[in-house]
Amino acid sequence: MTEHQQLIDLLLARSVKRGAFTLASGQTSDIYIDVRLTSMSPEGLSTLGPLALGAIRNRGWRVDSVGGMTLGADPISYAISYASNFAPPLLRAFTVRKEAKVHGTGKQIEGPFRKQDSVVIIEDVITTGASALQAIDAVMKEGGKIAGVLAVVDREDGGKQRIAERGFDVISLATLSELRMR
Repeated sequence: MTEHQQLIDLLLARSVKRGAFTLASGQTSDIYIDVRLTSMSPEGLSTLGPLALGAIRNRGWRVDSVGGMTLGADPISYAISYASNFAPPLLRAFTVRKEAKVHGTGKQIEGPFRKQDSVVIIEDVITTGASALQAIDAVMKEGGKIAGVLAVVDREDGGKQRIAERGFDVISLATLSELRMR
């Protein structure tokens, strides 16, 4: 079984819920995908890390770090960073807060992110693309350069196109269409 098929099977078993749902975007759907139920499991972490790292490298993106909006991107970013330990060059992971902290160092980006890093923005699920664009803006404000965006699932609701309109390439490891077929 390929890593891609393992991911699809894990998402179907753990993350895909059927019913009537209101998404964070305000849209309604008969499918809800909670990638965290996969990405926070041992099997999910060990599948997502190498698969996503391979997708980043196959796209030719040369990057220093990976990260995105907390909480959805966090376990995926950490899995990619961990996987890079076994297949250098190493990638550092970071997380982006919705807003800068008002105490301590006042950072919006936490972790070993460095100004001038080339980064891949990580998303668990792309619907409208708003979260990825928020992370892109935060990283660029801090001096980072965006190589592209990697999503575990693209809901195929226009988010990928919205991100592309801003000039950023997007990779998705799975799509809603693939998950609906099963």
